[in-house]
Formats: sequence, C-alpha cells, structure tokens
Amino acid sequence: MSGSSKQKDAVFSAIASVLAEAGITPNEGESFATVLNKELRAQVTNILVEGFKNGTIDLKEGYETEAELRTYASGVTSNWLRKDPRMNGGIKYQPKNPGSRVGSSDPTIKSMRALLATRTDLTGDDRAEIQAAINQRVSEVRATKRPAKELTADQIELLRSAGLSQFLPA
Repeated sequence: MSGSSKQKDAVFSAIASVLAEAGITPNEGESFATVLNKELRAQVTNILVEGFKNGTIDLKEGYETEAELRTYASGVTSNWLRKDPRMNGGIKYQPKNPGSRVGSSDPTIKSMRALLATRTDLTGDDRAEIQAAINQRVSEVRATKRPAKELTADQIELLRSAGLSQFLPA
C-alpha cells in the first residue's frame, strides 16, 4: 500500500501519542512496556486497528473480523515493544529460543512432525526413530541456512599460541 506507514513506526507513534496524552514520559532507558497499563494498551490497539482498516498502516494479510484484527494489533504491539530499541529501553533484541523455528517451512520436517502428531499408536521406539529423523533433517536445514564461519589468520595464530592447534581444521 503506497502512502501507508510501516507497522514498527505506527506502533511507536501510537504508543508515543497515548503516553503523551496520558502525561506519561518514560525515563531514559526505560521500557515503554513498564508504563503501559491495560487501558493505555487498549488505546494503542484502537489506534492500530483504525490504521489497518483505513489503510494508513501496512497490513499484508486480510483479517475477516475486527476481533482478529484486534488480536493481530495487540500482537504487533507486543512484538515491537520487545524489539524496537526506542521502546524496549535500548536493549538489542535477543530471541528467547533462537533456532526454534528452524525447519518450520521445510515440507519434509512438516510431514514428519505431522506424522508424529497424528499417529498415537506408535511405540516409543518408533517415535524415537521418527524424532531422530526430524533432528537429522533440522541439522541439514540449519547447515544450509547458516554458512560455516571461517577462522581468520589472526584467530588461528592466537589459537596456536594458546596451545589449541589440535582443534584447528586440517
């Protein structure tokens, strides 16, 4: 949508507006989440829902009901409160479970996970075998997603001087 704002900026603007209207100024380095109570968050959600409806805020997926849109707006708010340094106290975002989504778009892993979920009659050994296959495939997907890092000449020299040359690649 041309002329519409990005969700990150829309959330920041909505929260800044609601806090200003309430006369609240977060302290330097303080997370906005600590000053947003339930009522203020509801106001932020209302602003975002209106922006999504009238097209002033980017929205890729269609939501059929206002309830779905409100749930989405609340989630977007939580997401950017965690990730945007302007609102999270200046902290660099670190996911809680990095790598937990690896393979979520891989059709093979999806199929194996579906098999595990739907077959309640499998023995413990069968389930373990399928899980091992899932783990193997996740390792393969991870290896293709993240290129191997190479050691620099300086790092290799430091490792050798530290007596760790037996761990260096041949």
